[in-house]
Amino acid sequence: MTRKYSSISVETTLASGINTTQTTMQVVSSAAATSLLGGQTLGAAVGGVYPDIFTVVIDPDTASEEVVFIQDVSGDTFVISRGQAGTGTAGTSGIAHSAGATVRHVLTSSDLNYFRDGLPSTISTAKGDLVAATAANTVTRLAVGTNGQVLKADSSAATGLAWGSITTGKVLQVVQGTSTATASNSTSTAVDTGLSATITPTSATSKILCMVSSSSIEKSADNSLNGINYLLLRGSTVVMGNYIVGYTNTTSLRIYLPISFSYLDSPATTSSITYKTQFYNTYPGPVLNITGNLSTLILLEIGA
Repeated sequence: MTRKYSSISVETTLASGINTTQTTMQVVSSAAATSLLGGQTLGAAVGGVYPDIFTVVIDPDTASEEVVFIQDVSGDTFVISRGQAGTGTAGTSGIAHSAGATVRHVLTSSDLNYFRDGLPSTISTAKGDLVAATAANTVTRLAVGTNGQVLKADSSAATGLAWGSITTGKVLQVVQGTSTATASNSTSTAVDTGLSATITPTSATSKILCMVSSSSIEKSADNSLNGINYLLLRGSTVVMGNYIVGYTNTTSLRIYLPISFSYLDSPATTSSITYKTQFYNTYPGPVLNITGNLSTLILLEIGA
């Protein structure tokens, strides 16, 4: 709640009397209401709670003096909170006033106490502490989190806030396997390339992003129907394949093809997993050779 003040406020009078519990008061005109606020504006209520107050006294310097908080205004009529600063039961009831009673903007002991006690410096005890609300007009200390944590909304926490780690959409670990091995295959049965990498997921809901970059594969020109078939396996299960790569339909070409691709796998386990690559001929007979330049297999665990 924000307390607002004006050095150019102009006092006015009530257009009609109010009883001890009435929560609105009408002044003599809309212009008078504007002048009383002295250029200040009041925010609209949110969830029934008014964000701003403007302190005035009705019947000042008399036995009927009452301090009220103006919370809202519409034309010549104010919404008020009664009996403030010891002049009644705060927020509930005050003193009856007659039409013509003076209404004046004031600074009260309640205002001064508010500034003195509103937010004591002792509420924070460590670097990074925050001040958070536990209810309307009630604040408390929210201790700083640990390194790497972020502040998240949490309706189960007293303040509605909690520190925590980012666990979704985050790279949790990275593993790389490399190979400079040479390999040959003249059959239509898949054999290992020598490239593999092993990872142990931290959560069964994590995904594993596999990024393969293979050394060039030589495809001989012995058979016009020959093609390279390159597989990614999780354990003994094929999760992705690139099939009949480099098919040329001619025996007059010997080609060298590097192979690169990515695959997002969902292994649903926290056990150790080995990914590897294999290759084979479309037709047996002609030879495929992995040249022995650097090949890499990078595994990234992505929090779900």
